[in-house]
Amino acid sequence: MGTPGEGLGRCSHALIRGVPESLASGEGAGAGLPALDLAKAQREHGVLGGKLRQRLGLQLLELPPEESLPLGPLLGDTAVIQGDTALITRPWSPARRPEVDGVRKALQDLGLRIVEMGDENATLDGTDVLFTGREFFVGLSKWTNHRGAEIVADTFRDFAVSTVPVSGSSHLRGLCGMGGPRTVMAGSSDAAQKAVRAMAVLTDHPYASLTLPDDAAADCLFLRPGLPGAPPFLLHRGGGDLPNSQEALQKLSDITLVPVSCSELEKAGAGLSSLCLVLSTRPHS
Repeated sequence: MGTPGEGLGRCSHALIRGVPESLASGEGAGAGLPALDLAKAQREHGVLGGKLRQRLGLQLLELPPEESLPLGPLLGDTAVIQGDTALITRPWSPARRPEVDGVRKALQDLGLRIVEMGDENATLDGTDVLFTGREFFVGLSKWTNHRGAEIVADTFRDFAVSTVPVSGSSHLRGLCGMGGPRTVMAGSSDAAQKAVRAMAVLTDHPYASLTLPDDAAADCLFLRPGLPGAPPFLLHRGGGDLPNSQEALQKLSDITLVPVSCSELEKAGAGLSSLCLVLSTRPHS
């Protein structure tokens, strides 16, 4: 987040959406998804919100759950935010497109400049977009196409925007993430390693790299909270979810590691970065 020149700037707000009961059934959550333990999913979501608010010091804004939107908690897919601009996405799945309405309203209320995707040929999921603080990488996946990537480039003209082919069934941020202002993390799968190699070829900036045993461990959030003197944080999947990746994460220096769990929500396709939108702004007074 942040403005040009600030890189991954300091954050002040986080937006999440509650877990609806309709997510508990595989049928409600979408074809092919397993049934969830609703109480466990809601506990995980509550702990995530608590850590964003209490541990990281962010002002937490929670949208109410909507039974007609079982995948509504995955609101990271609904917008790409940088500085004071929010690009409202056009999810690949038509059933998910109504999810953007509540997010748009919340971001408008926070005073962000809203950019719409008016091209019906474009598709874009927010978790296919990785902002490094210096540039954007947009994953070309099942969910995001070239036209969607072009709209990202048109919206955020102060930054280079490069496209990265994503193989398999993941979003880009399900394979790669930022482990610090100059560190790109990636899982160890072929898809993750192909993506991070493509990023290395496309960039003009030197990034350190860290390979994690689990792809899902790279799906994390590097945050600089707005509290005076506060160190940067890495919100990441904890040992209860991904024990094999914890030793590698300890190699990250000068960062406070904050573990959370989303093992139940993961059954509905949730990665950690899909469960919240983090931004640096102040609401209208």
